Amino acid sequence: MTVPNEHESSARQAPPGADEEAADVGALQAALAAAEGRALESRDLYMRALAELDNVRKRASRDVEQAHKFALERIANDLIAVKDSLELGLANAAPTDKLRAGTEATLQLLSRALEKAGLTEIVPQGEQFNPELHEAMLAQPSPQHVPNSILQVIQKGYQLNGRLLRPARVIVAKEP
Repeated sequence: MTVPNEHESSARQAPPGADEEAADVGALQAALAAAEGRALESRDLYMRALAELDNVRKRASRDVEQAHKFALERIANDLIAVKDSLELGLANAAPTDKLRAGTEATLQLLSRALEKAGLTEIVPQGEQFNPELHEAMLAQPSPQHVPNSILQVIQKGYQLNGRLLRPARVIVAKEP
């Protein structure tokens, strides 16, 4: 009787088709790794699309809010001119003028309506000059005022919900 060598014993111990099964397992593992890679890539694309959609929603919401806030800008500019005319008429009307009471009432109604819409006056009398809110019409020497302070308001300015519609036109103090 002969003793089998190592190669013959291992060949006899491996079941038939073992090499094919090992190849199949390797192919399955490669396919699994490729599928996992595609899944991760798809998840990344999904997360990016989700973030972009969220950004679009936020941007649209912000745009709608801005549109609501500043929709009155055009008409507010027109109504400011009306308010200026009413104030000028009252400043020049005689105290005994019969139309004075009606003009005052109309001015109050207009002022309240503009205030409700978010319009605020800029009346910077005595404040420091701010080029973002004020327009200097004249610089006048003044020994009793601080340089760069506002001596007189020529025309009121207006803001709509914090946005400047018209700067206040002013006379600014300068060193003598």
